[in-house]
Amino acid sequence: MTEQWRLLQTGFNTAAANMAIDRAILIAYSDGKVPPTVRFYGWTPPAISIGYFQSLTDEVNLTACKKYGVDYVRRITGGGAVFHDKEVTYSIVVSESHPAVPKNILQSYGRVCGAVIKGLDQLGINSTYAPINDIIVQGKKISGNAQTRKLNTVLQHGTILLDVDVDTMFSLLKVPNEKIKDKLIKDVKQRVTSIKHIKGKEVGFDEVAAAMKKGFEDEFQIDLLEGTLTNEEKRLAKQFEKECFATKEWNHRR
Repeated sequence: MTEQWRLLQTGFNTAAANMAIDRAILIAYSDGKVPPTVRFYGWTPPAISIGYFQSLTDEVNLTACKKYGVDYVRRITGGGAVFHDKEVTYSIVVSESHPAVPKNILQSYGRVCGAVIKGLDQLGINSTYAPINDIIVQGKKISGNAQTRKLNTVLQHGTILLDVDVDTMFSLLKVPNEKIKDKLIKDVKQRVTSIKHIKGKEVGFDEVAAAMKKGFEDEFQIDLLEGTLTNEEKRLAKQFEKECFATKEWNHRR
């Protein structure tokens, strides 16, 4: 019989709420209270997330964020600063010992990214995995991914770009040298792509999420059953948001 995992479609939330929900699922799963879980979500307002080890003030122009109404948050995963706007974000929470996830970190990235690749296949987009944590189409990045392992549990989350606005992104991120900013913007425009750019038309959030659901089912040979956050997860998420992800102490800690 096909293994059944839980699918969560939590819609659009603030940056702090999104990161709190991912962490709440990780904790609930590590306590044996919920099954392996795949979640699809969006961000409102748009937001920048920084990697766990980054400095917020070094990476992000907080004045510009305030001016344009853009959120910011520190992730519990590593990696670089990411501008979240027109995208589908996924997260997966599963045991380190689950046969679906190789022990080797690089191989586990490849396996989860394989699900995203199969999802893009559903949309008629041919993509490949570029280690450590990118997915590329025609040599350009369409998805970035980050992972952490805590309490014998793997949490990986990543983005699938529906559209991309490099100029806005660079107005919110700090550039070490303003003189080379234009060159950097041009360079990133040549290295990053989106579903809209490839297909030549807008593809909606729900359509992409449905394709990703099929991709995860195909890659892991599972059935994803639509579920909801448990009361315990909701309680933990509110707690983590209030005590951690929405606080200055957490976001400005480096």
